[in-house]
Amino acid sequence: MNRLFRKAGIWLIPAFVLAADRVTKALAANIPPEGETLLPGILGLRYTQNTGAAFSMLSGHPWLLGVLSLAVIVAAFLVLRKKRLSALTTVGLMMMLGGALGNMIDRFFTGYVPDMIEFLFVHFAIFNVADTFLCVGCALTALSLLTGGDKGEKSNDGTSNDPDPE
Repeated sequence: MNRLFRKAGIWLIPAFVLAADRVTKALAANIPPEGETLLPGILGLRYTQNTGAAFSMLSGHPWLLGVLSLAVIVAAFLVLRKKRLSALTTVGLMMMLGGALGNMIDRFFTGYVPDMIEFLFVHFAIFNVADTFLCVGCALTALSLLTGGDKGEKSNDGTSNDPDPE
């Protein structure tokens, strides 16, 4: 029962990320056109519509980006379902899933991704909550993989071939 709860509970992470992303994007439409400073010289809000991927790559092709996002999500699921992943890797991947789903939904339904978070101390891309979780999730996953956090593949019967499963 505990294992089932843990497996089901992990899906709360992408659900939370997706909900936070949807709420912040809905609120972003109310940001004044000139933007709004949150922390002077450090952080502000400025509403933009990104029709591309990171740094506006492939601008004007939201359907292609949406299909690519969906393909990556499905491929990652198919590859990773056979792996026994550490908790840190799993959390990172679930954060990335939530962020990818949030931006994919925007691409399919509006043709753009709303961005609103801006660092004022450097000329950098404006981004959103989904992008933030994608980056943090990627960093957590990379950290876990680089430190040997994953345990190996599952066998065909669903058990791990790891000699020390916990």
